[in-house]
Amino acid sequence: MLRCTSAMAKLTPLFSILTHRPFLSSSNSHSYSLKHTINHRAIIPFTTTSAINTLPQTTDSRDNDDGGPIKLSTKARRKAARESPEGVLQIKLNNCSKSGDVIQALSLYDEARKSGVLLNLEHYNKLLYLCTVQTGDGDSDVIDGVSSGSHLGLQRGFEIFQQMLNDKVKPNEATFTNAARVAAAKEDPEMAFELLKQMKSVEIVPKLRSYGPALFGFCKRGDAVRAYEVDADMIESGVMAEEPELCALLEVSVETRNEDKVYEILHRLRAVVRQVSESTLKVVEDWFNSEYAKKIGKREWDDEKIREGFVRGGGGWHGQGWLGSGQWKVVHTHVDEDGVCLSCNEKLVSIDIDTQETEKFASSLAKLACEKVPKANFNHFQKWLEKNGPFDAVVDGANVGLANIADFSFSQLNYVVRQLRQMSPSKRLPLIILHVNRVTSGPARNATNKRLIENWKNSGVLYATPHGSNDDWYWLYAAVSCNCLLLTNDEMRDHLFQLLGSSFFPRWKEKHQVRVSASSRGVSLILPPRYSIVIQESANGSWHVPTVSNDDPDIQRKWLCVTRSSKNS
Repeated sequence: MLRCTSAMAKLTPLFSILTHRPFLSSSNSHSYSLKHTINHRAIIPFTTTSAINTLPQTTDSRDNDDGGPIKLSTKARRKAARESPEGVLQIKLNNCSKSGDVIQALSLYDEARKSGVLLNLEHYNKLLYLCTVQTGDGDSDVIDGVSSGSHLGLQRGFEIFQQMLNDKVKPNEATFTNAARVAAAKEDPEMAFELLKQMKSVEIVPKLRSYGPALFGFCKRGDAVRAYEVDADMIESGVMAEEPELCALLEVSVETRNEDKVYEILHRLRAVVRQVSESTLKVVEDWFNSEYAKKIGKREWDDEKIREGFVRGGGGWHGQGWLGSGQWKVVHTHVDEDGVCLSCNEKLVSIDIDTQETEKFASSLAKLACEKVPKANFNHFQKWLEKNGPFDAVVDGANVGLANIADFSFSQLNYVVRQLRQMSPSKRLPLIILHVNRVTSGPARNATNKRLIENWKNSGVLYATPHGSNDDWYWLYAAVSCNCLLLTNDEMRDHLFQLLGSSFFPRWKEKHQVRVSASSRGVSLILPPRYSIVIQESANGSWHVPTVSNDDPDIQRKWLCVTRSSKNS
């Protein structure tokens, strides 16, 4: 139970600034209700104090020959910082975080307060994070499946948050998010949502994780109305929900029998997630198997509007609502190479990509690349590409040359380059992107490889990326700007590609990425599928939902085929 401590009784001016409106009080008797309010326009800038500036000074107390203080080297300053009380505390808290030891972290906090150690933002954020850790490990007692350490962390979370504000340590997004997680763990999503609003009121930009505590809290409670409110705020803030958030919204919509929301969220999954996980697939199945779902659907519809919907969306969905009537037939099945469902024999479509979308994405990609690699280098590449392009295919040379082998192979790279040339409508060699080290050292010094490299250079199809530049930006931009095939086994899931933040990228990748399969049997190319692997809604009201595939190409992807009787004739 979370009780108001004496530390919470007296609110600091800084906390009053944050709480320009009172915390919402939930129906649970154990939640906080912070009643102090001020005019929301009278926001005063945060004041930073020495609590944040805990690193040792840049000078030593000893004097040098001219009578002034001795300046410490960077190495000495870092060593002094590590060995300072604040530095030692941070190291210990980091260790607690790794082990999930909430009780030890709280003990360190209490000891630091008694000793007068000045806690900074990093200390407080780590403590707030640990207060939300749910663990039953160690020697702590377990009550109702939750360790006593977890109970204690939740109990003291807001006390620590209040002390941080008393110390005038300026909170950031992580602070508010961790405080919201404490509230959600106390089953108080109202407070979690209020904290998010307060974060926005002091011009701290929320992230997707900032919305999680309130959104998942309301969904868990079954409060669909408040969950939709959080979702609307998220959309307004330009934050895109991903599969966990959409799955939670879908589940609460299914539970509350909100057929319009179920329909809307299925299409949001189609646009954002495309292939769903097993847990999301289960929620989709629950909807179509429900007694309520069979009552929903149009018995008659306008075929012309359906066709218009397909044209607007590029195919694969119409967005005109549930079609058909009666019980849904739900089957786990597969789709063949031509996109034909092995259950209902319906042929899935390849969804068109708008040309303007492609051009817009290429521009945004170039802008982002210039922020991440030396701008002059990338601008030089753009001019080179304008002069030598366009190409029918682009090859991520390093990835292909190392596909399933330990040492880089120019012969393997050359083999797939020739394969791509034969496939090319213009019979031109593809563009090969390699780092400058790959074309000047190692296997590149071999006489045969030297001749091969020179031939590519003379043909204007080899670009060596300079030192300090990530190859990925170059081959991706070239493939998108040329709107051509891209040969790489890179799944493009890491941080670099997450920066793109666009639902366009997975659609483009699906239609343009070629993979190489190298084994003892030889090297072959795996071409893009003839149909789009994405949730598809057909003109007769049926649905096909793909699941995330296994990395093994020999294991077929599982699809959910959902059909019902067509409209009345």
